[in-house]
Amino acid sequence: MARFGYARVSTRGQKDDSQIDALTAAGCERIWVDKASGKLASRPEWDKCFDHLRRGDELVITRLSRPFRSVRHMTELAAALDERGIDLIVLKQGIDTTTPAGRFLFHVIAAMDAAPISEGTLEGLESARARGRVGGRPPALTGLQALKAREMYDELDQQGKRKYTVTQIADTFSVSRKTIYRHLTTT
Repeated sequence: MARFGYARVSTRGQKDDSQIDALTAAGCERIWVDKASGKLASRPEWDKCFDHLRRGDELVITRLSRPFRSVRHMTELAAALDERGIDLIVLKQGIDTTTPAGRFLFHVIAAMDAAPISEGTLEGLESARARGRVGGRPPALTGLQALKAREMYDELDQQGKRKYTVTQIADTFSVSRKTIYRHLTTT
């Protein structure tokens, strides 16, 4: 019997240090790490880990969302692990299938809980915000540009018609018409 770990981070920019630290502290002899989206079917390190496991081994993960892509995938892999006689230990959710209570808890969670899949993403975003970092794409227009776009949109010619079309405003700032409309509704 041996104890092995698996970690996954969703993007190349994310760090896997906390997962590796937790798996090492849990006594894992070897740890496989994938850097891939949770939705991707191709995870070479997971495949190596799964192939390496033998009857009586323990697979340790930090949370259910690490190896599983969906609740259905979680159920299928849980069945495969059980069939092969491999126990699963999930550190963050306190699941340990080496015990009857742990096996029961895992099956209840697998049957009812789709939330773990997005849990890691939400925790990562919250952690980044606490450090003053904001994710996502930067705004297409600065605050000043958005105000100027609003002024251009509101400006009327001598006949009382709009002086600039939305297309002209969008061209002025090298953005799409949709971007201009989005900023017009928020300013």
